[in-house]
Amino acid sequence: MPLLSLANPSSPAGHEMLLLRSASVFRSVSRRISTVRMAAISTSGEKGASPAGQVQLPPSPPPVQVAKRLENFKTTIFTQMSLLAIKHGAINLGQGFPNFDGPEFVKEAAIEAIKEGKNQYARGYGVPELNSAIAERFKKDTGLQVNPEKEVTVTSGCTEAIAATILGLINPGDEVVLFAPFYDSYLATLSMAGAEVKSVTLCPPDFAVPLDELKSVVTKKTRAIMINTPHNPTGKMFNREELEVIASLCIENDILVFTDEVYDKLAFEAEHISIASLPGMYERTVTMNSLGKTFSLTGWKIGWAVAPPHLTWGFRQAHSFLTFSTSTPMQWAASVALRAPDTYYEELKRDYLAKKAILVEGLKAAGFIVYPSSGTYFVMVDHTPFGFENDITFCEYLITEVGVVAIPTSVFYLNPEEGKSLVRFTFCKDEHTLRAAVERMKERLHKR
Repeated sequence: MPLLSLANPSSPAGHEMLLLRSASVFRSVSRRISTVRMAAISTSGEKGASPAGQVQLPPSPPPVQVAKRLENFKTTIFTQMSLLAIKHGAINLGQGFPNFDGPEFVKEAAIEAIKEGKNQYARGYGVPELNSAIAERFKKDTGLQVNPEKEVTVTSGCTEAIAATILGLINPGDEVVLFAPFYDSYLATLSMAGAEVKSVTLCPPDFAVPLDELKSVVTKKTRAIMINTPHNPTGKMFNREELEVIASLCIENDILVFTDEVYDKLAFEAEHISIASLPGMYERTVTMNSLGKTFSLTGWKIGWAVAPPHLTWGFRQAHSFLTFSTSTPMQWAASVALRAPDTYYEELKRDYLAKKAILVEGLKAAGFIVYPSSGTYFVMVDHTPFGFENDITFCEYLITEVGVVAIPTSVFYLNPEEGKSLVRFTFCKDEHTLRAAVERMKERLHKR
């Protein structure tokens, strides 16, 4: 089978097939089939062969079973690429998890919570201390005062916050607008909810929102618009003009906004603006965030959502039956983390800016077309100078021949053709790892 198996080609939703196979992969499959047949023939005289000399192949496994709402999806691209990194000894600049640990003061807070016996189920919507810390941070970031008991809900990572938001507030047939490329869990969860997805594509070099196109897509049938700023995978920051247009459309058409802001503290060259802070928007917005990206503790899976009570109700109904509650000692530690002084965030930005410079300069030197990234810890590049037909074949080559992992971005579009020239790298790695990856690419990556 191919290195990257990205989607089922029999999608009832009409999405285009997300699987691109190269000729070399087909040849590899053919060789493997031939090997199996030869092995079967060579054992035809052994115990278990039929009396007539016919080869008795083992029975085929039953076909995999999956609900129609998920038959369009397979193992996430992030899992696939990380497994391939291990298999081929490649440096993983694909999946966005740091290869360094979070701050000591937060880890010590978790250890203390465990020792103090804070190890049983937490309150379903969050440990009171963490709910209060989230409300404090939200006020500092947006200027909005929220009730930690009625408007803040702790979740098992932002991915669960996304799921609870969609499953709790979207009905089958509701139209939801996404900006492509988009984080893959958005589409999967919308599919679970039975939503009708519309997509507006952000195009390089600046990935600006095509405002006229957005206006034409939004109708009275639109239930929600989902945004992600700073934006994964492009590194784009939604600017005030774009957010104001989105806000006006939402108010005019009575539309909700689901905003994923997990990279809000990794805004480098532009101001992060939370759409909930714009006039008339808090009452129709669910703002989602998490601890993992800012504090390099992705494995803790501590996330949250802030929303007015009438939206929190639906959100919490879904959350109650998804995870019910989140890791208790990690919540206590998260409350300590969120009260970190401003100097922590200032140092975080300085550190990531240095890492970003290493990667960006290295990618340019290796021959990529590198697009600007104002936030997150991702950089988008155009791989076409190297002569590959699409992002899948390029990433396969990059892994097996160069020893570096990137993420193919075609999986983040309804129409994969729109992303076939782009791949995403991450710089949430230590400087030694980044320099080693850059050197491999400069030495081994050549234009064809």
